[in-house]
Amino acid sequence: MKIATWNINGVKARIENLCQWLKDSNPDIVCLQEIKSIDENFPRLEIEALGYNVETHGQKGFNGVALLSKIKPDEVNRGLPGDDADEQARFIEGVFSVEGGVIRVCSLYLPNGNPPDDPVKYPYKLAWMERLRRFAQARLLLEEPLILAGDYNVIPEPFDCYDPRAWEGDALFLPQTRTAFRALENLGLTDATRATTDAANLYTFWDYQAGAWPKNNGIRIDHLMLSCEAADRLQSVSVEKHVRAWEKPSDHVPVCGYFDYQPAA
Repeated sequence: MKIATWNINGVKARIENLCQWLKDSNPDIVCLQEIKSIDENFPRLEIEALGYNVETHGQKGFNGVALLSKIKPDEVNRGLPGDDADEQARFIEGVFSVEGGVIRVCSLYLPNGNPPDDPVKYPYKLAWMERLRRFAQARLLLEEPLILAGDYNVIPEPFDCYDPRAWEGDALFLPQTRTAFRALENLGLTDATRATTDAANLYTFWDYQAGAWPKNNGIRIDHLMLSCEAADRLQSVSVEKHVRAWEKPSDHVPVCGYFDYQPAA
């Protein structure tokens, strides 16, 4: 089973790229972020025509997440628990039947948090990460395969960016941000990419500005975080970097995990 995450950076603007990638890559479950669309306007017909079920949690103009799946989900939950006043659409969870049980797959779009001295934005990022930690802690008690996939807006380690000095004061790389990410890992979650390779210059995002893509000035901020039950079935990970070279690309590329699961009969 191939499970992917991709910050699409506007699904309506990238629908041709998305459909082409779905045909080429043939993932079983896709976690999309930054769909920038309300649910009613999501281009579901084009995607359903390719054999995918579509579940969205959107809002107008920014944010928004979605799950695309060849398997119809048994259960869908929208919104990250822990703050009833939070109206930003950044989290959706699907439960899917596989041989021998279920897997839980979450698509998440963690707040950027910049500028760090903003009285609202960076505290919101850290509070959101703490809510995610509490959510993951509760889900891990179920002892089910759990995949938290998405744009974390976190550079975990210095070798996950082209130049750590360029990111020292950025909310994506601040010590508090990385500590919060480490708290997730300390629950027993595995970073799928780093479980399969320690390669340098392995990035998932290249800014549109300053020639970042041709210079390979990238950062790794899109992650698949796995419970031990999911990590035990992980076979490999691919970063589908070639998509960044397409016309009208997202500034992110898909990250795909390959798992030893089969859909339930």
